[in-house]
Amino acid sequence: MGIIVVNTKAYKEGIGKNAIELAKIMEKVGNEYGVDMAIAVQPSDVATVANNTSIDVFSQHIDAIDYGSYTGWISPYAVKEAGAKGSLINHSEHRMKIEDISKAIKIAKKIGLEIIACASNVDVTKAIACLNPDYVAVEPPELIGGDISVTKAKPSIVKNAVSTVKKINSEVKVLCGAGIKSGEDVAKAIELGTVGVLVASGVVKAKNKEKVLEEMAKAIK
Repeated sequence: MGIIVVNTKAYKEGIGKNAIELAKIMEKVGNEYGVDMAIAVQPSDVATVANNTSIDVFSQHIDAIDYGSYTGWISPYAVKEAGAKGSLINHSEHRMKIEDISKAIKIAKKIGLEIIACASNVDVTKAIACLNPDYVAVEPPELIGGDISVTKAKPSIVKNAVSTVKKINSEVKVLCGAGIKSGEDVAKAIELGTVGVLVASGVVKAKNKEKVLEEMAKAIK
């Protein structure tokens, strides 16, 4: 079964009540088409959204910290307690050092959080795959938020990332993102070997979010 992960970033359309509304639309479409849905929200929205939907809720980030004196950092334990299924890490808008990525993944595995680790290219994908996250999401940063999807602009990156990860660890699943806005983009992502997509503005800022999600769900099916 394929998966659609929607990252709400810090868009007005994806915070608080709007995040709950979007999650409920995702839940409806996911149930209707038999497609897994997950929403990555602001850490402060994790509990609220998790309590109002049945889909998996991810934090947009966790820091590589244990319990202790870490004022202002995002605790993996707090995110877990709030009801998160997992977290994004190393998004191009919040990059991490490789040692912190490694530590965050280890902590997450210890406490039962799934990790979607983002990678900007094939080399970074290779390095992160060695750390055994649940997912690697390939997202060339120059295409994020744009009108041309990675599946059209740089399909070779996606294809090479998939083959690279399979050689390292077949347990790690590959997503792709950056500019994904249509069912056609999603269909191409699946064709290139991914298990799904990580999308943001293409859904969060869409005038008709349900229609866009339906197109994407149909493409995965």
